Amino acid sequence: MTVLDGAGSPTGSVGTTPPVPHRGMPRPPKPPRRIPASMREPRPLGPREAAARTALMLVAVLLLGFIANLMVLGQLQHQIAQQNLENTFIAQLAEGTAPVSEGTVDDVLLSDGAPVALIEIPEIGLREVIVEGTDAATTKAGPGHQRDTVLPGQKGVSIIQGRQAAYGGPFSRLQELVPGQRFTVVTGQGEHTYEVIGLRYAGDAAPPPPRAGESRLILATARGAAYMPTGVARIDARLVSEAQPSGTRQTTAVSLPPQDRPLATDTSTVWALVFAAQLLLIIEGAAVWSFVRVGARKTWVVFAPLTLLAGIYVADQAANLLPNLL
Repeated sequence: MTVLDGAGSPTGSVGTTPPVPHRGMPRPPKPPRRIPASMREPRPLGPREAAARTALMLVAVLLLGFIANLMVLGQLQHQIAQQNLENTFIAQLAEGTAPVSEGTVDDVLLSDGAPVALIEIPEIGLREVIVEGTDAATTKAGPGHQRDTVLPGQKGVSIIQGRQAAYGGPFSRLQELVPGQRFTVVTGQGEHTYEVIGLRYAGDAAPPPPRAGESRLILATARGAAYMPTGVARIDARLVSEAQPSGTRQTTAVSLPPQDRPLATDTSTVWALVFAAQLLLIIEGAAVWSFVRVGARKTWVVFAPLTLLAGIYVADQAANLLPNLL
């Protein structure tokens, strides 16, 4: 049906589309264009959101630093330490100043980490400088000599503790040794040859104690999957070369610190961990301030490396709380 206006002209039909505007008539406005979410300006973070973001960043940095420290940087740290230790020990052997007791040639108590011997077991690809002391921080550098025992090659029983997986994992293949295999240990008293007696775990019978004038060596490491120790594995070996006289020792089985025993942790360095954590918190606080005042891009450029380094420092201190044979 056609509808007429007052002048009798048709205005349109009921139920049909409106007429197309003539040229010169104003066009209807276009609908607003939606901006993709990826192009919108980010909403400023509230105090709670900023705090939550900072906490998540701290957790992520700590986990990343901890894993990197144990599995990557720790291996590099161990290699560098071993190279420096070997250079020092070879120089001491040449000068005749390598230690033969718990003290130096000047009768000064050996510090933790001082080189005392060089062990070589070709069957398992082992060549490591043995250091004095067996706490978690010391065994990062290499296998440690337990202070309350004689040095290898001397009359009596000597105990060497080494890591199974972390920081080079020098004793990772220790349990592959079989009775009858021989290996050498070099100390300030010469080269000593040992023969493997056997492998034992907790609860297994130990070999009879050495007789007077004999020398025995025990190599200890963690038992179980890598980074998940379930006990201690021990290799017993007897000296087949000439035994040397034992040097004077100040540390006894009673005075040996608890953190120096197999699979022990060291809580005496918690203060260093607290200091490292405070440093990380200060860096993260400065990063949050920079994010708000300067912007995300510049903040990441400056604070990402600082946060990573601080996280690795915290992880390195936290590793001292882990078992010393890990």
